[in-house]
Amino acid sequence: MLKQEPKVPVAGHQDIVIGSLRIDARFRSLSRGGVPVTLGGRAFDVLACLAAAAGETVAKDDLLDRVWPGLTVEENNLQVQISTLRKALGEGWIVTVPGRGYRLVVQPEAADPAPPVGSVGKPSIAVLPFVNLSGDIEQEFFADGMGEEIITALSRIRSLFVIARNSSFTYRGRAVDVRQIGRELGVRYVVEGSIRRDRNRIRVAAQLIDAENGSHLWAQRFDRDLSDIFAVQDEITQAMVEALAPAISVAERQRAMKRPPENLGAWEAYQRALWLWSKQGPGNLAAARGFLQQATTLDPRFGQAHAMLAFIYLSEATLGLGPPLRDSLELAEAGARTAIALDPDNAIGHATLAWTFDHQGQAEPAMESADLAVRLNPNDPWAQMSKGRSLVFSGRVAEAQEPLATALRLDPYGPTAPSVMHHLGLGGYLQRDYLGATATTRRAIRDFPDFARPYPVLAAALGQLGRVDEARAALDAAVAVSRLYVETLTSGRMMYYRAEDHEHLLDGLRKAGWQG
Repeated sequence: MLKQEPKVPVAGHQDIVIGSLRIDARFRSLSRGGVPVTLGGRAFDVLACLAAAAGETVAKDDLLDRVWPGLTVEENNLQVQISTLRKALGEGWIVTVPGRGYRLVVQPEAADPAPPVGSVGKPSIAVLPFVNLSGDIEQEFFADGMGEEIITALSRIRSLFVIARNSSFTYRGRAVDVRQIGRELGVRYVVEGSIRRDRNRIRVAAQLIDAENGSHLWAQRFDRDLSDIFAVQDEITQAMVEALAPAISVAERQRAMKRPPENLGAWEAYQRALWLWSKQGPGNLAAARGFLQQATTLDPRFGQAHAMLAFIYLSEATLGLGPPLRDSLELAEAGARTAIALDPDNAIGHATLAWTFDHQGQAEPAMESADLAVRLNPNDPWAQMSKGRSLVFSGRVAEAQEPLATALRLDPYGPTAPSVMHHLGLGGYLQRDYLGATATTRRAIRDFPDFARPYPVLAAALGQLGRVDEARAALDAAVAVSRLYVETLTSGRMMYYRAEDHEHLLDGLRKAGWQG
């Protein structure tokens, strides 16, 4: 028999009202000014503890003990939930008391609050309550917990607008067409699923549906042993989010590509830019920059668009395009810091800042920014890619394998994929795994033929292997795709390369026949 996870008690199941916040203990839900606020179970428990303290500081150890009773967890888990609450409530509600803990304070509400940053046009999604097919009422809590955890995980993805649990769970037990749900909740996508238990095995099935036309975009089944019910729940949630996020991203890019440029909103312009960024090349990067400038003009508070614009400046600088390097770096850092100022918990802003530090040869702050990006959202491929990149260029190549592989799993064919594959290939080369580097860069070139960066690494790896004819052919292909990039790469050490790594790459290129 499964035992329900202990929940933090809240004032005898009485509602708690703090300013514009109403905490419904019975249904474990939160509303702000009458509007439902999406919160996962752990975040709700943290909020309940802070609310019960009536403005007093709650020590970190007390929060850990009450929210994770009987478990040994790292403080980072608490920080993640605090970050989630700050995102949901806005700045000022939760105050950090250095060396002690946290406290909840009442914030005055603006009469006409601004819309969420970059919210206009963002894809919206509702996670319906999972259906319990076990015939065992005690499995209901697992089914509900599954839905709650998925809602919480998706809510950490800044590019999604996720409907609160107490709105989507009103459809429990109702046979309603998904297109009607989409209209009633105002969402573009719906996740629905089921759970069936048989002895010590559990099967979870889920699907992602386009709520506008009812078409199925993704479906998957998960079979697991129930050795640890909560570990299984976490594992399946992670696997689902890793699959859902890229499926939604692909659908959004396809949607944006169907609209004429003159009719694009900020979100659609951003999606078009992502597609062009993955193609690289002078024309595509310039066009991507134009779409991002359009997005930030239409919505100046769209932090992700500012961050991506910074990526464009860095890409152009690497390829020898655009403004002079110093100016490109200034523009990129300004864009990254603007994104962070608009949304301090946005992983992509910190991931972009890590790249700007790398380009300035500042390995330590680059690593700190990349680590923070991953902590804020481990399911963000930009964050994982930036961490892997920083590790490669700081000489910690073996450690880079995990975040780069994670980024590729999260976004196998999206805008981050070509850069991730390039850094995997470069990492193999720097570790002198020339055969592995050859295989990885060939795959990158096959899947993304216009992406210039893997070509020189392939030529250098083949040169080191003594396969001279193949190496020269790869070098010719590199020059054909972007002579300017090859010349920029070989004419002087880019600041993100360590001197010994850059010389190692040049050695392979010379063996491939490069004489520049």
